Amino acid sequence: MDSEGEGVRTPKRELEAVGALNSKMKGAGNQSSKDMIFRADKIDLKSLDAQLEKHLSRVWSRNNLDTKRPKEEWEIDLAKLDLRYVVAHGAYGTVYRGTYDTQDVAVKVLDWGEDGVATTTETAALRASFKQEVAVWHKLDHPNVTKFVGASMGTSNLKIPVKNQSSGAQESLPSRACCVIVEFVPGGTLKQYLIRNRRKKLAYKIVVQLALDLSRGLSYLHSKKIVHRDVKTENMLIDGNRNLKIADFGVARVEAMNPSDMTGETGTLGYMAPEVLDGKPYNRRCDVYSFGICLWEVYCCDMPYPNLSFADVSSAVVRQNLRPEIPRCCPSALANIMRKCWDGNPNKRPEMEEVVRMLEALDTSKGGGMIPEDQATGCFCFTPTRGP
Repeated sequence: MDSEGEGVRTPKRELEAVGALNSKMKGAGNQSSKDMIFRADKIDLKSLDAQLEKHLSRVWSRNNLDTKRPKEEWEIDLAKLDLRYVVAHGAYGTVYRGTYDTQDVAVKVLDWGEDGVATTTETAALRASFKQEVAVWHKLDHPNVTKFVGASMGTSNLKIPVKNQSSGAQESLPSRACCVIVEFVPGGTLKQYLIRNRRKKLAYKIVVQLALDLSRGLSYLHSKKIVHRDVKTENMLIDGNRNLKIADFGVARVEAMNPSDMTGETGTLGYMAPEVLDGKPYNRRCDVYSFGICLWEVYCCDMPYPNLSFADVSSAVVRQNLRPEIPRCCPSALANIMRKCWDGNPNKRPEMEEVVRMLEALDTSKGGGMIPEDQATGCFCFTPTRGP
């Protein structure tokens, strides 16, 4: 084998070589390459065809060699993947609905930009981020965690629908794009579900059931030393039976042995723990804080801090102990769980395993859900004294 993998010269390759030589002779004459002018009637189309075939053969050979490398256990066969339409756009990529080997799936495509645009450093960072997400997700198995199907580091052969779906046209992704494939959960996000129920609110039994699903999923992740770091209602999915599943591991990380190794802002401001907002080291208990905010949101079917700017929220949560106001109609046992979870001191927050036990002990037989919007006033006020 030579350096380009062309192998032994066959009669066909000899013919290609002769054709290429004839093409050069006919087109160039005695001119230098700098002054070379080609005449259309002198172009040897057969030679061009032969050279094109040779080039494609080399590309195929390189791709074929790449497929012979040992595959990761999570790698999927792109030939079995079909993308249908866009579900959502996010900071970490675009989510499509599709099918993989007849199974309904959601496909998160991370587009790293056109070939040659991203720098080597940027590409390396994106690739590392992708591998991190897959490493976190592919071995997880829990009813309250979205099921991982597979992933691919290269998607150059994957066709994606263009924006004008009526045309039926498709386009290819840049070769550096990659994708993560998970089960498709048909009910949408928990955030969307809460918005649909904003006026009438949820029955107390449903509030506790959703809270249990989320707490059990987080408890499982923490048992695997995984910190989600972006726990919010937009990252929770609801299936057809109203079961909740944790999704989006784009910023999840395996918990560091040394908390100082985990710093930096992650997640969404309204759900961020004070230590995260303040740039301090944190651990899995930042998820517990975020759970407390989510629990309040599920009970109230409302947004935390809707009338405050990001700057106001960040400052008030850290310096003024700001938390969402718990309605008077909220059962004291549930309100107590919220307060424990969003305690300003991470060491005073319970483990998620303990939160599960507290939720399981709640009595839902007598009701206790949020009063519908047309029967109650708003839930918010901005006072420095409010807090855990």
